[in-house]
Amino acid sequence: MILRSLSKYRDTGLLLLRILIGISFLAHGLPKLVEGPDLWIKLGKSMQFVGVTAYPLFWGLMSSLTESLGGFLLLIGFCFRPACLFLLINMAVATIMHFHTTPGDFMEKWFVASHAIELGSVFLSLLLIGPGKFSVDRE
Repeated sequence: MILRSLSKYRDTGLLLLRILIGISFLAHGLPKLVEGPDLWIKLGKSMQFVGVTAYPLFWGLMSSLTESLGGFLLLIGFCFRPACLFLLINMAVATIMHFHTTPGDFMEKWFVASHAIELGSVFLSLLLIGPGKFSVDRE
């Protein structure tokens, strides 16, 4: 079938996905990184929803670095699986935070958290699949 022949473009598809998601995370992460300590503390306070209340500045900086550096590593396909793991954790914390802070029923909470859930699904999938042959890691 015609659709079966598309499997030969698996690595090209992974490359496109890596580039687009990587650029997106760079675009989201760099402004957070540049914004500085006030924003990092605000971001880091999200950790309270997973039981961590100490060092919000540190956790906010780590979240900003994860989005920025993780997006770049995703883009080039270097240290790919560790980057996906850290981005997955970042999205898990974002999901939990949205569920705790969004008023309303489960569906309203799900709607607000859906972006983080969807991206977390992408990072989990990429963690399992790998970067493809058009990457620095060349798996």
